[in-house]
Amino acid sequence: MIRATQVRPQPRWTETPVDTVVLDFDDRHRRRMAMTGTRGLEFLLDLENAVALRGGDALVLDDGRLIEVVAAPEPLVEIRGSDPHHLIRVAWHLGNRHLPTQIMAKGLRIRRDHVIEAMVKGLGARVIEIEAPFDPEGGAYAGGGHGHAPEGHPHDHHAAHDHASHDHGGHHHDDDHHPHDEHGDHGHQHGHTHAHDHK
Repeated sequence: MIRATQVRPQPRWTETPVDTVVLDFDDRHRRRMAMTGTRGLEFLLDLENAVALRGGDALVLDDGRLIEVVAAPEPLVEIRGSDPHHLIRVAWHLGNRHLPTQIMAKGLRIRRDHVIEAMVKGLGARVIEIEAPFDPEGGAYAGGGHGHAPEGHPHDHHAAHDHASHDHGGHHHDDDHHPHDEHGDHGHQHGHTHAHDHK
């Protein structure tokens, strides 16, 4: 089976792709996985490290042909605040739980999660259920703003939101000042169900 061993971020490619793969957020965070394009081309994604793929990226096959990556729509909620300061406060709470979050011009998008949605509503924000591609921020640990490390040095996407991949030395939760009472029994687990199956 032909392999795709490199990723070319948009807009660093202009060639016509030979096929397209439509992937949700989970499947855009893989290192090695058999894939089939929408036109039937079968290939093996076989990267040196897991890379956070984004819609518009291209996978480079062994023979130089390109497969375009399209971000699939999935169930999300869009969070709206009463003003920018309110939205920043909500974003802080989401970040404190290490939730993958997409920052929009007028709101925040996360995957549907009734516990988190209840928390957000408790903070006075409005929650709107939508279907849309999910393209969250890569995080401070993810390298470049696009979610990719510099060319030739792909990063492991776990660094953005996997507790095991970094300590909290410069990322204090400051438990003395906010004891996380609202965590209940769900801790930091939301949004991580996909993070351990593709090493």
